[in-house]
Amino acid sequence: MLTILGFAMIATFLVLIMMKKMSPIAALVLIPALFCVFVGKGAKLGDYVIEGVTSLAPTAAMLMFAIVYFGVMIDVGLFDPIVRGILKFCKADPMRIVVGTAVLAAIVSLDGDGSTTFMITVSAMYPLYKRLKMSLVVMTGVAAMANGVMNTLPWGGPTARAATALKVDASDIFVPMIPALAVGLLGVFILSYVLGMRERKRLGTLTLGDVLVEEKVEETETVLVGAGGGSGTSGTVKTTGGSGSGTDAPEEDGDEERFQVLDPNRPTLRPKLYWFNALLTVALLTCMIMEWLPIPVLFLLGAALALTVNFPHIPDQKARLAAHADNVLNVSGMVFAAAVFTGVLQGTGMVDHMARWMVDVIPGGMGPHMALVTGVLSLPLTYFMSNDGFYFGVLPVLAEAGAAHGVTPLEMARASLVGQPLHMSSPLVPAVYVLVGMAKVEFGDHTRFVVKWAALTCLLILGAGIVFGII
Repeated sequence: MLTILGFAMIATFLVLIMMKKMSPIAALVLIPALFCVFVGKGAKLGDYVIEGVTSLAPTAAMLMFAIVYFGVMIDVGLFDPIVRGILKFCKADPMRIVVGTAVLAAIVSLDGDGSTTFMITVSAMYPLYKRLKMSLVVMTGVAAMANGVMNTLPWGGPTARAATALKVDASDIFVPMIPALAVGLLGVFILSYVLGMRERKRLGTLTLGDVLVEEKVEETETVLVGAGGGSGTSGTVKTTGGSGSGTDAPEEDGDEERFQVLDPNRPTLRPKLYWFNALLTVALLTCMIMEWLPIPVLFLLGAALALTVNFPHIPDQKARLAAHADNVLNVSGMVFAAAVFTGVLQGTGMVDHMARWMVDVIPGGMGPHMALVTGVLSLPLTYFMSNDGFYFGVLPVLAEAGAAHGVTPLEMARASLVGQPLHMSSPLVPAVYVLVGMAKVEFGDHTRFVVKWAALTCLLILGAGIVFGII
């Protein structure tokens, strides 16, 4: 009976959030509470929730302060020179532009927010793709895959969810996964090179007499590819040996207003503190990788220090916190709501009964390879369901089944991250609509292009994880 109720609770949760009948936070709280009553243990609901909240508090703190920290770093302009440097590197070469797209998306993904990554990446790169008549689905596909690999950062979401669901430390999941994820990111860069060479072949050899990339503040800071010593006007793009051609026609006014690089005159910039912020970020990431302090403590200290140094006046600090409050509330609220779901699932014994059932149906020979099975399953499951559904509904069951065969929760958690490059193009991910909307790409076109490459990237990470003995 508990097995049936457990699967029914998970199915109800998945259906409601996939059909958008309930928000993930509401579903994580109300559905398990209702099923806890069905099981006959409603009187113990409070104990389950308190125990879950206590165990998840460090994860929630990490996410809260990581979002604040990287939000402040974007506000003060830490990533602005990187964006401009990539644009200058790209010039008018399609191959460089595609590689630059992947590099830019990967760097900006450090903030852990897909929507922010896509907004900055598309704003910077869209004018170049349009001006040179390059394929926009290449831009969206490369950006989505790079962000998908980087989305496995502990503050990005999936790693925190896996740690939450299996009650393990996020750093113990992520740090050993770094070599496999590095291989996956390298694969994205190599793929972007190949796709860029394909675009170069299609368009021909593109050259500019003198390339200048600048933000025109007076004309909505649009990125222009100029010529002749910085006149601010568009130069002529010459093509040879290709079927396509560039254009020296200016972008439409609507594009000029929508697609712009980060405002170089925004009041939150702190150019005099650039090196302080850069060193602080490097030190923070180094301490995280070396595990000198728990990740929540590192980001708590980092966020407090970044706010104090960059915005010494209290009203300015309040303004920055308010600017990032929505992201903080949504993510931390989700973590605490998950305490109800995981608490009921485990406290009532439903997860144990479901795990035993899965152990019985999985061929005996596959039991010791449950991490590999989980890695493969993460591709379709994280694509066709939300991260909340997979990590809070499915992963605990798979982990219990793996534990029966000696597979550790950490191995299962690492394997569960494999599908993220494909997940970021899922129709259930709101950020992907920001990406295709700003790039003016049909979602169906983006899907047809990216699915095969993203799946290949996932399998590359899985293979690297096996080779390195991580999974």
